[in-house]
Amino acid sequence: MAMQPIDLTGGKSVYCFNETQIKSAYELAFEQSDTAPRIQAELDRLEREFTRNERAALAFVVIDRLLKTPEA
Repeated sequence: MAMQPIDLTGGKSVYCFNETQIKSAYELAFEQSDTAPRIQAELDRLEREFTRNERAALAFVVIDRLLKTPEA
């Protein structure tokens, strides 16, 4: 029996990240002495307590809120 392909497109793309943004995020999360420990601790907690889908939902909502609210 042939398996049906799974559609991974999920619809129209909404957000795009460039290499500089990803590099900066990794620097904050893993290299900067003042931010890295806090970010890593929260990532560890989220990965322990949330499912993959819950983490994805949280990531999308956080990004959407960042884009929709002015900088403080």
